[in-house]
Amino acid sequence: MAQVSASSSITIAQAPTQVLAALADYETVRPRILPEQYLDYSVVEGGQGSGTVAKWTLQATSKRSRNVLASVSVEGSTITEKDANSSMVTTWTVLASGAGSEVTTTTEWKGAGGIGGFFEKTFAPLGLKKIQAQTLANLAKEVH
Repeated sequence: MAQVSASSSITIAQAPTQVLAALADYETVRPRILPEQYLDYSVVEGGQGSGTVAKWTLQATSKRSRNVLASVSVEGSTITEKDANSSMVTTWTVLASGAGSEVTTTTEWKGAGGIGGFFEKTFAPLGLKKIQAQTLANLAKEVH
């Protein structure tokens, strides 16, 4: 099994505490910043920061979807979402950058083996980076 990873970053002209608080708000902010590939989003437990459990279907392509049940932990400047249904882990890191924040999101999972795994490792990150970029752009609009 190959490790598959996709990462995207954006600089936002807002303080890291404000950006981190927005990202950790799974009740109000998250539903507004998620692009159309996120279907049936809902909060199962909590809603603010650590201890939150949220679920959604990520429709990466017309033929590829993943049901996610994410448990959230917040430690310092990092939010981690661990999927109970797979090996997928997404981290959101918010660091000071000039007068604003540098936000990076990384999603990793153990991919398939063999030729299918080769294609997954090659093409899945490209599609996921587009979804990440749209989410980050929406976050930037939300916190302004």
